[in-house]
Amino acid sequence: MGYDELDGTLGEEHAALRDTAHRFALDVLRPAGATLDQMSPEDVAAPDSALHEVLAAWWSGGNHTAGLPVELGGGGLDPLARHLVLEELGWGSAGLAIALGVGSMPFEVAARIAQLTGNDRLLEEVISPFASDVEARYVGCWAITEPQHGSDALSVGTEAFSLRAAAGVCRAVRDGTDWVLSGEKAAWVSNGSIATHALLFCTTEPDLGPAGGGVAFVPLDLPGVSRGRPLDKLGQRDLNQGPIAFDAVRIPEHLMLVTAELYPMALSSVLALANTGMSVVFTGLARAAFEEALGYARVREQGGRPIAGHQLVQSRLFSMFCEVESSRALSRAVLGATGGGEPPSLAHAIAAKVTCTQRAFDVANAAVQLHGGVGLARGVLVEKLFRDARASLVEDGVNEFLGLVGARAVLDGYDEQAP
Repeated sequence: MGYDELDGTLGEEHAALRDTAHRFALDVLRPAGATLDQMSPEDVAAPDSALHEVLAAWWSGGNHTAGLPVELGGGGLDPLARHLVLEELGWGSAGLAIALGVGSMPFEVAARIAQLTGNDRLLEEVISPFASDVEARYVGCWAITEPQHGSDALSVGTEAFSLRAAAGVCRAVRDGTDWVLSGEKAAWVSNGSIATHALLFCTTEPDLGPAGGGVAFVPLDLPGVSRGRPLDKLGQRDLNQGPIAFDAVRIPEHLMLVTAELYPMALSSVLALANTGMSVVFTGLARAAFEEALGYARVREQGGRPIAGHQLVQSRLFSMFCEVESSRALSRAVLGATGGGEPPSLAHAIAAKVTCTQRAFDVANAAVQLHGGVGLARGVLVEKLFRDARASLVEDGVNEFLGLVGARAVLDGYDEQAP
């Protein structure tokens, strides 16, 4: 029985897409992830590292444009197709899957906003070149976390979202028809050391607190932009993360995509999409950990027979299997709500992220335990999966804090009269 038995009704096109993504995950992401995991953060970000080879390989196949609107060169993938692909990437390497997704996300968000607002200049200057890029010359990052502000920047829908004292310190000030950016984004910016463009979440009206934000699309080769040292971290070491500072960086008005009036809606939408993606990626990681544990249990002998023959191990493996399958069902259902490109409800997206990342960590932890001492050794896949899964509990919002935001979304939006 394979993991995909419930996908036995997949059509040929979906099955072929999944198989292609799996080969990319197996042949490209797995070996690159293992190599990058052993390197220093500076070497990971270096121009000749395997990280750039992965990006170039993904871009060369046109995969980076899958989330763009079809009329702008997008792939037109339905939710099931997107889930199949993203789960395979997460199976190959969660860190690299995030790097690929974040590398495209700012352009996807900018493209949809430009379409809605008639911002043809942005479409011509950036989105069109990105769509035709096959060398990963255009790579994005999502810059929201600041040295003084972490998950609290995501407090949309709560009382804290309107507190002036909680306003971000990366500011955008209007100057004629331009905006001037000043401040710093923390070292947790994924692709922060290598990106060419940033989807920058900044403060435009500090008196409104976090709610007084703006979203700018910023080329990172502008005067006044600087980068700090890449982050050295426990898990997802194959995902480059690093700080970005802005010293009186001037951008034209057409690059300020959202101002305070629409900022809460924009933040909620991007957070929902990001959390949904996280749930799928870590469903893939959970599956990888389960498969490693299952394979090891069949060959590792203790007590005169493979440990898979012992009931305690059988029970643990089945619990892991249940965690993987329930994660897949939840993440696929939530992603399915994005059929037209719209985000799912924030409550459901957060529920998927919190649930699937916690299950991924639990399954990876169980996989290490089943491996015994071997599971603690560097270079063994389950050891990397465990560290990568641990990082997921704090990225894109600490799970405990996201739970509070999700709870408020449920309280404000749940219809008690619904059947």
